[in-house]
Amino acid sequence: MVKMGTAEEHPQGRAAHKFNMMNRRTGSITGVSDVISFDISEVLLETELGMMQIKGADLHVNRLSLEKGEIELEGRIDSIQYSEVSDFKKSGESLLNRLFR
Repeated sequence: MVKMGTAEEHPQGRAAHKFNMMNRRTGSITGVSDVISFDISEVLLETELGMMQIKGADLHVNRLSLEKGEIELEGRIDSIQYSEVSDFKKSGESLLNRLFR
């Protein structure tokens, strides 16, 4: 691994991605490239390794820095699911249409 500034660069050209959770109540995530949507029951993120969907209750974004690729969440975390970005981009169908089906 090669250090570039504060982000680590992997041989595949992707920044490091980490998810730390404490007691299913707080979480910090690095390697976030975009926040697609969030509300009190779901947060949908685009990370360096694909889409990340976090479901729960009373979810709040406490800190967000897209420049650093970091986000901190608080609330009851019930599930975490990863998928490829391409799974959300079917031909002829927008991301928003797929999200609100």
